[in-house]
Amino acid sequence: MLDINWFLPTYGDSRGIVGGGHGQPARTASKDRPATLSYLSRIATAADDLGFEGLLVPTGAWCEDAWVTAAMLAGITERIKFLIALRPGAISPTLAAQMAATFQWQSGGRLLLNVVTGGESHEQRAYGDHEDKASRYARCDEFLRIVHQLWESDQPVSFRGAYFDIEDATLQRRPDPRPPLYFGGSSGPAGPVFADNCDVYLTWGEPPAAVRRKVEWIRGLAEERGRTVEFGIRLHVITRDTSAAAWAEAQRLLDGVSPEQIARVQAGLRRSESEGQRRMLDLNQGTKDGLEVSPNLWAGVGLVRGGAGTALVGSHTEVADRLEEYAELGLTKFVLSGYPHLEEAYWFGEGVLPILEERGLWKHPGRAGAAPVSHVPFAAAL
Repeated sequence: MLDINWFLPTYGDSRGIVGGGHGQPARTASKDRPATLSYLSRIATAADDLGFEGLLVPTGAWCEDAWVTAAMLAGITERIKFLIALRPGAISPTLAAQMAATFQWQSGGRLLLNVVTGGESHEQRAYGDHEDKASRYARCDEFLRIVHQLWESDQPVSFRGAYFDIEDATLQRRPDPRPPLYFGGSSGPAGPVFADNCDVYLTWGEPPAAVRRKVEWIRGLAEERGRTVEFGIRLHVITRDTSAAAWAEAQRLLDGVSPEQIARVQAGLRRSESEGQRRMLDLNQGTKDGLEVSPNLWAGVGLVRGGAGTALVGSHTEVADRLEEYAELGLTKFVLSGYPHLEEAYWFGEGVLPILEERGLWKHPGRAGAAPVSHVPFAAAL
């Protein structure tokens, strides 16, 4: 069974593409709906009702704090989990382990953690972190080793390394269950850190052949360590009752960004240290032309947004087909989003999820044993 997750836009939402990420300000593109608790709660409860497994809550100077936001929303949702971004360079590993244990207890086991090794150097410096990229990966490894010990040991934990010096650390409670650790990174140093410490390798939406190579790379590293891991992908979606309607929506989003916006954002993103970001830039080439880089895979979002920059575009059946193709590569975790996030959650939840359920690939986590729900086109499309 596939885990299908949605995204919480804690930087604001819009009917157009909202920019930001990888050092870019959230004001890069239109942002018409502020990230108020009221609006975010509508997205969270909609995702909960529709059957999404969890919500990715991002981190960075361009959005609201992930832990505070998720904690507030946990109290007004029933089942959905929160994939909270965790930055090892911004917090003590002992405090992080304690926060995770508390959240897991108070939420009834609804915590997932997304380890964000470090973002961009200039953004890290704004938080008082002056380590370079290689050092951030080495520090992340130490951080995760300490967290694991605190979660698993009955004895006080002491650790002395290049980055952390911990003496006799203990937790009042350990998280039950232990939250799975998601991790993304396309550069060479990322692989061993993931394979030693984490559970789900998360890639941005590249064409299937590129994703297959990543899966083979990471699986090989994990097997060398005697570990079995899972794989996931981060994608936007534009799904409609017909393929033509979906591509018309993609064109509308594209029409909403100016050449000046694209040039400004692309110049900033080309300074990024991220290998994953470089791959996103290679897919869109900074131009509005030739953006369908693989069947139904559209690179237009990445023109004005850092980070995940591709979307699956097509009819509900076409989008389901593409997700199934990724699943055949070994991916089981899907983290999706779309503009605006409230409406697109319904397009996907009522259009694609029933198709995946009919194929035996997905089941509503809140309807155990219930019959599948048949796909019903939106009234406006009839």
